[in-house]
Amino acid sequence: MKAEELRSMSDEQLELTLKETVKNLFHLKVASATDRLETPSEIRKAKKEIARIKTIQRERQLAATAAAGQGK
Repeated sequence: MKAEELRSMSDEQLELTLKETVKNLFHLKVASATDRLETPSEIRKAKKEIARIKTIQRERQLAATAAAGQGK
C-alpha cells in the first residue's frame, strides 16, 4: 500500500491496518522458519509497510502536539 493511501485513512483504520500487517508478518516468519515460504521478499515488504504506518502515525501525533502548542 502506498503512503498516500495510508495518509487518506483515519487513525482507526491505520491502527487496524497496522495490526493486520503485524499479524501477517508473524505468519510469514513462522512460514519462513518451517521452510514453506515461497517469496521471502514478502517479509521485507511487510516490515516496510509497518514502518510506513508507524511513520504516518508519528507525523499525526507531532502535528497534534504542535497544534495544541499553538493553542496556548
